[in-house]
Amino acid sequence: MPAVMAEIERFMGEAIEPAAAEVRARQDQFVADNLRRVFLIIYRIVGNSADAQDLTQEAFIKALQRQEQLKDPEKAAHWLSRIASNTAIDFLRRHGRMSYTDIDDLPETISVEESPEQRVLRREQKDYLEDGLRLLSPRERAALVMRDVEDLPAEVVARELNCSQATVRSHIANARTKFRRYLERRKA
Repeated sequence: MPAVMAEIERFMGEAIEPAAAEVRARQDQFVADNLRRVFLIIYRIVGNSADAQDLTQEAFIKALQRQEQLKDPEKAAHWLSRIASNTAIDFLRRHGRMSYTDIDDLPETISVEESPEQRVLRREQKDYLEDGLRLLSPRERAALVMRDVEDLPAEVVARELNCSQATVRSHIANARTKFRRYLERRKA
C-alpha cells in the first residue's frame, strides 16, 4: 500500500501546488485515516489485491478532485465509501471479469494488544470468510458487501448495480443462502 500512498501524494502535489499547507495536511490526514477501510471495501468487491490497490488510488484521486462537493464533513466516511464502491463496481463493469489472489497478499495491521493466539484466530476467521466470499458471483458479492457491510439502502445498491431492487434482493438472498450452506458444510 505504500505505492498507493506515494501515487496519491504525487497527484496531490501536482494538483494543489499553490494550496495552503493546512489544506494539504488535512488531505494527508483524510487519506491516512481512510486508506485501509477504502482498500478493504474495494478488495471485497474485486477480490484482487493488485486491482484493489490501483482502484484505491483512483478512488482517493476522485474524492480529492471532488472534495468541494462534500457539504457535511461528518458524512465524509460514507461519501468516500460510496466513491470506493462505485469505483470498484465500474471496474467490474469495464472488465467484465473477476480475478483472485491469495489472501496472504493482503496487508494486515496487527494490534499490539493482541495476543498471538488472538491473531491466529482472527486470521483463521478472516480466511474462512474470504473463502465464503469466493463462492459468490461478482454481482452477488458486490450486492452483499454494499448492503450488509456498507449498509447502503437497497435502492442505492440497485442503482449502482444497474438493476432493479428485486434483483438486488435476489442477489443478496442467493449470496446469503450460499454463505449459509458454506458455513454448514464447514461445521460438519
